Amino acid sequence: MATEYGHEYGYGRGDGGSAAGHRLPAALRAPFEARSWREFGYVLLSLPLALVLFVWTVTMVALGAGLLVTFIGVPVLAAALAGCRGFAALERARARGLLRLDVAEPEPLRMRGPGALAWIGAVLKSGTSWRNMLYALVQFPWAVFSFVVTVSLWTTGWTLLSYPLWFWVFPAYAGQGGLQLYGDEHHSVYLDNPFEITVTALVGLLFTLVTPWIVRALTTVDGLLVRGLLGPSPLSARVVELESDRGVVVDTAAADLRRIERDLHDGAQARLVNLAMDLGLAKEKLREDPRAAARMVDEAHGEVKTALQELRDLARGIHPAVLTDRGLDAALSAVASRCTVPVRVEVDLPARPAPAIEGIAYFTVSELLQNISKHSRARSASVDVWHTEDRLMLQVTDDGVGGADASRGSGLAGLAGRLGAVDGVLVVDSPTGGPTRVIAELPWRA
Repeated sequence: MATEYGHEYGYGRGDGGSAAGHRLPAALRAPFEARSWREFGYVLLSLPLALVLFVWTVTMVALGAGLLVTFIGVPVLAAALAGCRGFAALERARARGLLRLDVAEPEPLRMRGPGALAWIGAVLKSGTSWRNMLYALVQFPWAVFSFVVTVSLWTTGWTLLSYPLWFWVFPAYAGQGGLQLYGDEHHSVYLDNPFEITVTALVGLLFTLVTPWIVRALTTVDGLLVRGLLGPSPLSARVVELESDRGVVVDTAAADLRRIERDLHDGAQARLVNLAMDLGLAKEKLREDPRAAARMVDEAHGEVKTALQELRDLARGIHPAVLTDRGLDAALSAVASRCTVPVRVEVDLPARPAPAIEGIAYFTVSELLQNISKHSRARSASVDVWHTEDRLMLQVTDDGVGGADASRGSGLAGLAGRLGAVDGVLVVDSPTGGPTRVIAELPWRA
């Protein structure tokens, strides 16, 4: 997980300090905390690094643009963008070390083949490269502004706060008509105006206490720049997520097809083959032994009923007719009636969602109720379905032994992946000893 920038001032792990420091107000602790000095160091380093990056970018981009009339300009421009990507890696590391801002690495270059031409094409087509170049152009003026503000406030605050010490360091500047601090009539140090000294020190104290918070605000902007321009693109991250979801959907569909094929082959198909053989034998015995033939036909009739029931169960597993005809309320009630524990079902929906979402909701509840029947040792369970804003919410609870964990690679993990393929979320709360509560959230698509 990325470490969010902007937590409160305070002595934390790695910042040093004692427990007594927590009793001081944050405004008084700020000038002496390690975080304040890290942020101050970040601002000081930003100016020279931003200057180097700005000069590199402007020089190389201008050179590459000027040479675009020849082929030489293309590799020069690619080299400029590659340099910006290298500086971006340095900036992410600096933000991670000084600001405790952990920004994920952007997507790598996607080369369509080996060789220098493929690399140049990948660099020029990468949105990350151009965002890194934009960072180089924007960061420099901001670094100048941050450096001037930070150094001015910091030096002003500490200078004014230490103003009374000047009379010990530079006694020649002290007058002879003020308050005598120490010494005899030949060698004395005086304060010309105690009121002026006090006011000056108080103003310096105010600057000293306020400056860390101003620096914090400035580095927050730096953090936003780093996160927005040097991190992964939201669009690219979404593309990667959709590609992953597509893989989950394809794998799930393939698994469902294999399951249907296996059920047909091992169940109804095998029974129909036996039925054909029994009817063939009955036909042969029809003239020789009518009673035996009738008995065999009767057995075949039972096989037909069993095969029909298996086909109905298989069809219900693909998409139940009651769901199509009557919606989630009736379909979930039918599933609950087959559960081994009493199940209360409550569905409160203003309308029917899209068939795909409705089907996923049905199979989600069906699988969760199967888990309750097999593993929970519960005495009762409940299913609640409702609509909130643009989401379809499902909640399945039971009073069983608990201990369900989706991270162990169980059926819950596959269920979470199936929900994630349609931007859904599965949350499991199942402490050892129970109760268990599973909440599924799906997009509402009417």
